[in-house]
Amino acid sequence: MSNRDSKRAPLSRRRFLKNSALAAGAFSAPIVALPAGAAAPLKPVTFTLDWLYQGASVGFLLAKDKGYYRDAGLDVSISAGKGSATTAQLVASKATQIGFSDGYVVGNSIAKGMAIKTVGSIYRRDPAALMVLADSPIKTPKDLEGKTVAMTAGSAQFQQWPAFAKGAGIDPSKIQIINVDPAGVGPALVSGRADAIGGYVFSYAPSIQIRAKKELRIFWFADYGVTVVSNGVIVHEDLLKSDPDVIRAFVPATIKGFLHGRRHVDEAVAAVKRYQPTADPAVTKLEFELAWKTWVTPNTKGKPLGWGSDADWAGTIQVLKQYGGVTAPLQTSQLYTNEFVPTGAEYVPPQQA
Repeated sequence: MSNRDSKRAPLSRRRFLKNSALAAGAFSAPIVALPAGAAAPLKPVTFTLDWLYQGASVGFLLAKDKGYYRDAGLDVSISAGKGSATTAQLVASKATQIGFSDGYVVGNSIAKGMAIKTVGSIYRRDPAALMVLADSPIKTPKDLEGKTVAMTAGSAQFQQWPAFAKGAGIDPSKIQIINVDPAGVGPALVSGRADAIGGYVFSYAPSIQIRAKKELRIFWFADYGVTVVSNGVIVHEDLLKSDPDVIRAFVPATIKGFLHGRRHVDEAVAAVKRYQPTADPAVTKLEFELAWKTWVTPNTKGKPLGWGSDADWAGTIQVLKQYGGVTAPLQTSQLYTNEFVPTGAEYVPPQQA
């Protein structure tokens, strides 16, 4: 102790009480600063779409913009995707917590060992189809024989093509398949490079019909016996175990977003425009309207959007095994669950497209 410290005046009772009060105030300040009943902080969640911001998947954008995720306690960041397969890989590697991916891709990915699962089915009817110009001589699938079809190799519709050919009663060996990059599929039909194209209807038909001003004739795979569940909300199996409440909050909020857009199409179009400023409102509107045709299957009638049918998922496995090259044993319970799908009439979508 220094000579200066030894000569310091004794601490008076008044100084002691004053210092004690200041110290107590300092310790209690953080508690006083928090208002009574303050809301808990929102839980951050990362979510990746299957593709770009577009009308077909606008329910996620609306769930965020309308505050449905916030009301559920979530702070959701939405990223555009680069295809269902890529999104499935991101979820499997835990690079994103939740994704939007095709059920056929999910089944194929699980067969390869990825620990992912669909927790809410949105496109419950296969959106894949062959499309031809309405003024072409191709009036039925049988008329495709001797013609050329542009598709992207490795895509879900490419893998499902043999199942469609069988259901439609056509000989695939008499049809020439042209491998085209996704961005070039639509132009291949409009330019005459191909007589028909294969793909998701809402991915190509809107821009062809509105921008190119060409009417289409559409042969939906689902109308020819191809029972395949398409896009849904997917998560890693570990998230199901570690934080199921996040999924329990995310899925109903998402479904509310899709159903709100169905009732308020103008809001849906505006939401896409905010995320994708170059989007054509007329194209966006038609994308959403065509997506409605995939919401209900014969096995999901009267059920909430998001609810999956075991029969439909069994059909997906069957197509995977017959035409997708899958040899690993698969059970429907590995691919999906309805545990997080909300019940109640308010979640049931209109039954007509």
